Amino acid sequence: METIKLKGTARTIGNKQSIKQLRLSGQVPCVIYGQHVGNVNFSVSENDLKKITHTPKSYIINIEIDSKEYTCIFHDIQYHPVTDKALHVDFLAVSQVKPVVIDIPVRITGNSEGVRQGGKLMVSARKLKVSAPMDKLPDELVIDITTLQLGKSILAGDLSFDGLQIISPKSTIVCAVKMTRAALGAAAAAAATEK
Repeated sequence: METIKLKGTARTIGNKQSIKQLRLSGQVPCVIYGQHVGNVNFSVSENDLKKITHTPKSYIINIEIDSKEYTCIFHDIQYHPVTDKALHVDFLAVSQVKPVVIDIPVRITGNSEGVRQGGKLMVSARKLKVSAPMDKLPDELVIDITTLQLGKSILAGDLSFDGLQIISPKSTIVCAVKMTRAALGAAAAAAATEK
């Protein structure tokens, strides 16, 4: 999996006024917590943060704070309800020895049999939650839909990938080929000619 580097600035927990000043200066308050790491409070430039929040990709993130490096994954973010600016970000510390649970983007490949028959491909899940050792994490989950028939769907429970376990509920619909009026019309016409 791709890694990305962020430079953070250590911060002390202050009052609302100091956090407001921090945000006005283009910084976003953040915290790292998790395995063998007490809560580490820091801030990151808003522009740097966009590299991980404004992309469909998932990353292993190396955050450098006061010449110490933490290996993390993006965990949660709070946005301002009106301006949509990032208010606070949580990062989860991870290690090489324990499996990492992370959302990985799904990439659909192939030309579905059902789409060729006039159906419409509906992608319901853009990411799936997986668990794997850090060195086995892929950049994306490639799903071939060539054999997907009209009216059928692919569920998270139907998928398996080497070296990782899918944590998303087995009933999660990843993609489906829905019937369209054109496909229904074609099926009705085909049935009428058979009679």
